[in-house]
Amino acid sequence: MDRDQPRSPARRHLLAGAAGLAAAAALPSGGQAQAQAQAQPPAPAEAPLLIPFEGVHQAGIATPQPYAGLVAAFDLLVESRGELRELFALLTDRARFLTQGGRPPELDPRFPPADSGILGPEIKPERLTVTVSVGASFFDERFGLGRLCPPELVAMPDFPNDALEAERCHGDLLLQLCAETPEETLHALRDIIKHTPDTLSLRWKQEGFASTHGQRRSKPIGAGRNLLGFKDGTANPDIADAAEMARIVWCDGPGWMAGGSYQVVRLIRNYVERWDRTPLGEQQAIFGRQRDSGAPLGRSDEFDDPAYADDPGGARIPLDAHIRLANPDGRRGLASPLIRRAFNYSNGATLSGQLDMGLLFICYQNSLRDGFVAVQQRLNGEPLEEYIKPFGGGYFFALPGVQGPDAILGDTLLREAGISALPTQKEG
Repeated sequence: MDRDQPRSPARRHLLAGAAGLAAAAALPSGGQAQAQAQAQPPAPAEAPLLIPFEGVHQAGIATPQPYAGLVAAFDLLVESRGELRELFALLTDRARFLTQGGRPPELDPRFPPADSGILGPEIKPERLTVTVSVGASFFDERFGLGRLCPPELVAMPDFPNDALEAERCHGDLLLQLCAETPEETLHALRDIIKHTPDTLSLRWKQEGFASTHGQRRSKPIGAGRNLLGFKDGTANPDIADAAEMARIVWCDGPGWMAGGSYQVVRLIRNYVERWDRTPLGEQQAIFGRQRDSGAPLGRSDEFDDPAYADDPGGARIPLDAHIRLANPDGRRGLASPLIRRAFNYSNGATLSGQLDMGLLFICYQNSLRDGFVAVQQRLNGEPLEEYIKPFGGGYFFALPGVQGPDAILGDTLLREAGISALPTQKEG
């Protein structure tokens, strides 16, 4: 018989049956099987595919980071306070459906379909989150919301190493879409754009991916690497620690902001060709970490204390190393009261033939002044600036969560502004 020829169906069935009988004979019977089953450790529970939409806080902030991320900034086209509420009601409906799944309605084929179809006939989300934030321009004179603008929310300024492009910055409203696959984030973006043709105008967007090293399921925030090859987000606080999240991320108080968070988005190009020609020792000195393990220089584990007190002169970890400037204390979440949720990006090539790739930096905190701004001011002039160039992004405020089936995004803000709860009522 030719060994390269497939076996006949009858032969395959015979062998399968024999294998099944042999396996059955090898199995213990009765009480022995039950005892062995009880002795086996339970299989680890699979992480849920659906992230709850409702809650005190929006999902996508203190949520384990999945593989795919996307941010899209919009300018508002609505002209009245009533239309503004209608927009938030619509965004709530779409976000709830997209994150929890279902089957889009089937329409008369003479009309456009209800859904793009890129996920098939039924939406089955894999950890999709839709996080809605507003920018400083949202609080201008159009809707009479100026008095309710979060006190630290301003247009993102230029820092010394920035080369900000106006068309890639700011926006009235920002969507952060995260999921296990880029198809899901693109599907969600197209769905929302389809339903808001007269109310939202896309200003800029950026897609990104987390470095999960081929593992499809989510890892904890900070487990991946940036495109310079180094661990990213090691000093993040524990998102499962509610007390830490309250101290660092969530705004409190009696006003509408309670449960929300200041958000920073930065589009940062990496000059990877230049970096790849830099000696490894110099790379590690710039970051202050070993590239392979992620450990602080002179230590063995990624999460080891860098022990700056034992190295006051910077002999082991240079005084201008990235980790030493970003977090001078060295402990997680202490001197850098923010939570990072960054993604890598790759946008093809530049006109000069260089790779256009880098970091889609996202972070949340309850104070811009004490969080991102303080960290960035310490980093100004660091050696890493030779290899990076921020060119876009903005400051935003992530709205509090939707609490209950009758609530909508921005509910607390709209109520405090005196905007009618009737979404069909037009106000001047």
